[in-house]
Amino acid sequence: MKKLMLFFWLFCLSGCVVIPDGVGAVKGFDVNRYMGVWYEIARLDHSFERGLINVSTTYSLNADGGVKVINRGFDPARRIWKEIEGKAYFVEGSDTGRLKVSFFGPFYSGYNIIELDKKNYSYVLICGNDRSYLWILARQPVLDEEVKTSLVQKARELGFNTDALIYVEHSGNYRN
Repeated sequence: MKKLMLFFWLFCLSGCVVIPDGVGAVKGFDVNRYMGVWYEIARLDHSFERGLINVSTTYSLNADGGVKVINRGFDPARRIWKEIEGKAYFVEGSDTGRLKVSFFGPFYSGYNIIELDKKNYSYVLICGNDRSYLWILARQPVLDEEVKTSLVQKARELGFNTDALIYVEHSGNYRN
């Protein structure tokens, strides 16, 4: 019985990809325009990125129709680059900004694009399965203050704890 319960929970964890209540993913998404390097402007704190600066994510298409994801950041305390590779797949159609992403085998989490500069693909607001995961990314290491304020305001209105946002440093000899 214990093995059956363990299997059930592993199955559930590997396939349960959701978007927080009251939050919607962008429509009219173009995965080809999304590919390339994005710089992390702000994030809610999590152990897997704690203390990192100069954080970026590079997206590229995989042969299987999925997206290769490479997250990279510099740990100034240890003076080393940290990098992890993952994969993402669309949850709905490829024109909706809802994907599931995995960095650890069969375990997937939500990658929900909730705001996007559809004209230039220059900034994006992303959340995970719940309101404890939030990122602001941009094509450049610095984002216009007015745009950043607007994205933070949208996140606040959607119930995210924007007072806890960490604004990522992009400087020094340790740039990507």
